[in-house]
Amino acid sequence: MKETEEQLLAQVRNGDRRAMRRLYDRYVRWATAIAGRYVGNSDDVRDVLQESFLKVFASVSGFSYRGEGSLRAWVGRLVANTALDHLRKHRQMVYIDSIPELTDEPEPDIGGVDDATLFKMISRLPDGCRTVLNLFVFEGMSHREIGERLGIRPDSSASQLFHAKRLLGKMIKEMRNERL
Repeated sequence: MKETEEQLLAQVRNGDRRAMRRLYDRYVRWATAIAGRYVGNSDDVRDVLQESFLKVFASVSGFSYRGEGSLRAWVGRLVANTALDHLRKHRQMVYIDSIPELTDEPEPDIGGVDDATLFKMISRLPDGCRTVLNLFVFEGMSHREIGERLGIRPDSSASQLFHAKRLLGKMIKEMRNERL
């Protein structure tokens, strides 16, 4: 029978090093995908993962378990927040404040684009666009929440999302043209 999150959490809280390794092994691939969405460079992803799991183990005693899946979600939030902190510390994210006049462009058609290719495309977006896209699409944050989290105006967040979608659409179109 598979070990539940609650069982694993109890063992980790008791300082069981093997349980810590099992927690790491259980979530590292998923955490890597989250970190990779925010920081495209593989060295930066490793740094974010290392710092994230150190935070997990240092603060696990304060984590409030709310049922199966809550530990995974908490680890994911820690990874995303650590990635955002890493971006702020190591890069100058440029945010565009103006929203272009032509906002009626259609959403990029991602049909037929596999997840790995899509994530590669996302990783090629400028830092500001990539960060806002991730927070909006994957974390479900509003532009107001993104603005508060990143210290930018909500309309800057909306502009970044617009540009991210436009750039993704262009990359998808180029990929499809190459296949013809």
